[in-house]
Amino acid sequence: MNTKFTARKDLPKQIALAIGAGTLLFFGIVLTWTLGYQLIYAGRIFPGVSVAGVDVSGMTRNDAAQKLSQTLSYPLTGKILFRNNDKMWVASPVELGLVFDPTASAQAAYQLGRSDGLFGSLTRQIQAGGLGINVPPVVIFDQRVAYVYLQNIAAQIDQPVVEAALHLEGTNVVSQAGQMGRLLNLDATLIYLGGQLQTFRDGEVQLVVAEAAPKLLDVSSQADAARRILSQPLVLTLPNSGAGDPGPWTFDVPVVANMLGVNVVENGGQYQLQVGLDPNALRSALNDLKPFVDRLPENARFVFNDQSGVIEPISASKVGRVMDVEASIRTINEALLRGEHTVQLAVNEQQPAVADTATNADLGIKELIASQTTYFYGSSGERIQNIETAASRYHGLLVAPGETFSMGDYLGDVSLENGFAEALIIYGGRTIKGVGGGVCQVSTTLFRTVFFAGFPIAERYPHAYRVSYYEMNASGHVDPTMAGLDATVYFPLVDFKFVNDTPYWLLMETYVDVSARTITWKIYSTSDGRTVDWETTGVTNTVPAPPPLFEENPELKAGQIKQVDYAANGADVTVTRTVYRNGGVYFTDTIQTHYEPWHAICQYGPDTEDPEKAAKRKNLCLSPNV
Repeated sequence: MNTKFTARKDLPKQIALAIGAGTLLFFGIVLTWTLGYQLIYAGRIFPGVSVAGVDVSGMTRNDAAQKLSQTLSYPLTGKILFRNNDKMWVASPVELGLVFDPTASAQAAYQLGRSDGLFGSLTRQIQAGGLGINVPPVVIFDQRVAYVYLQNIAAQIDQPVVEAALHLEGTNVVSQAGQMGRLLNLDATLIYLGGQLQTFRDGEVQLVVAEAAPKLLDVSSQADAARRILSQPLVLTLPNSGAGDPGPWTFDVPVVANMLGVNVVENGGQYQLQVGLDPNALRSALNDLKPFVDRLPENARFVFNDQSGVIEPISASKVGRVMDVEASIRTINEALLRGEHTVQLAVNEQQPAVADTATNADLGIKELIASQTTYFYGSSGERIQNIETAASRYHGLLVAPGETFSMGDYLGDVSLENGFAEALIIYGGRTIKGVGGGVCQVSTTLFRTVFFAGFPIAERYPHAYRVSYYEMNASGHVDPTMAGLDATVYFPLVDFKFVNDTPYWLLMETYVDVSARTITWKIYSTSDGRTVDWETTGVTNTVPAPPPLFEENPELKAGQIKQVDYAANGADVTVTRTVYRNGGVYFTDTIQTHYEPWHAICQYGPDTEDPEKAAKRKNLCLSPNV
């Protein structure tokens, strides 16, 4: 029993020893076989090894390199195909920069089964001997050569993006469709080419071509729109136009064509061609029309009925209007795109401050607060006509509380077309015949009216020299105390302005009595109790007029004498005004005037004997009366 027990106890040790011995035996056999296999193929390629399909088993590296060099002609005879639609390009690998290295390839075949460690090398040797292993050839791929070749292909494939376009030739609309762009991606194509060359086989390489779309491909609809715009003239009109209103204005097709604009606009990533009249060109044209379109609102005009104390309308108010240039630009372009060629301008109305339904209470007008009269004895018929014409511009006018009133705003254009005549005026250092002589009689009358009424004077210019008309009294004689109380108007360079500094409206009335040679200016409102004191230095620093000047005028007859300018002494005048209100001084101002000495000028015809004596005999070019 003891013997059996011992045998069972030693069994595991015996098994372990057997396994260990077997393992040692296996490794010994493997090592012996490996060393023997290595000795057999020392300096030669192991069996089952090929390069690019060429069997080099058992060959030395030199022999293998020679065989590969003779056998593998792929770089020279291989074919690589590139295709793009119906175009094809075929090149040999060497043309694409591929160079085969047989020596390096033989070395790679020789190293198979020798460079992976003991068990790795043994595994590779077994695989080669059993199934065979094909070693990739060693090649050099010069991408610079391939890049040049592909650039030549790109030159035939690449196509730039062409944007659709629209332009004018005269008044003809010419359009061009857009074109897709194409571009060969050289870098991406090189990657595919490199992969194909590594196979050492003929094949087709994909050309990577990217397409690019133009922003605008088709502009045919915009071309049609442009043709509609240029199909007939553009006519601009005023809305609700009446008699006397300006317009219509017609722009012929060539003019419209010069204003046509074609612009590319982007909206949410989408591009489109916008056709219409160029806003800048149209804005310039509309700004030229604006002075004719715009009209200030006009208050109703009234007269004060002295018997009833009620204001009565003599002309209705007028609604003003202002062209909205930007809105008109939009309106015109929208209409043209709809095929409309007669378009109303966008106009904003401006209501007058005073309608003809206004009452005394509405305006605060209840009494006469100022009135002044000047005299124009000895005036010519033309001068009287100008006085009447100018005075009528102001009859019934209203001046708003706080307003600075400008005579020039209402005088208008002093021209023959507007009812004025040629009479003597002061211009360029001479008294000459010109349109509007006598208008200053009206401005002088207003100046004195507001001066004695106590209103502030905002702008006033005296005449260059003393004029007897503006210093006459009711008897027709010169009143020197009136020197320095004249005002001239030559709008827009010279104006007369005053300020209505009361909370009430002012109603002005002008009356010209031709037979009495007087002009009277009245102002109605509500008196705020102001009074005026004034004093004058009178004429000081008198400078005698220069001797008269005699000029020959070939248009006059022999012996004929004509006085064309009148003498006046130079002088200075200072007038001080003090305005009182509510028992105290409201304000004080000073009106200073400087008059230049002025010589008389007489003209005589050719061959006139002693013109000076001839002038004296006719009482011409005598000493000044002021």
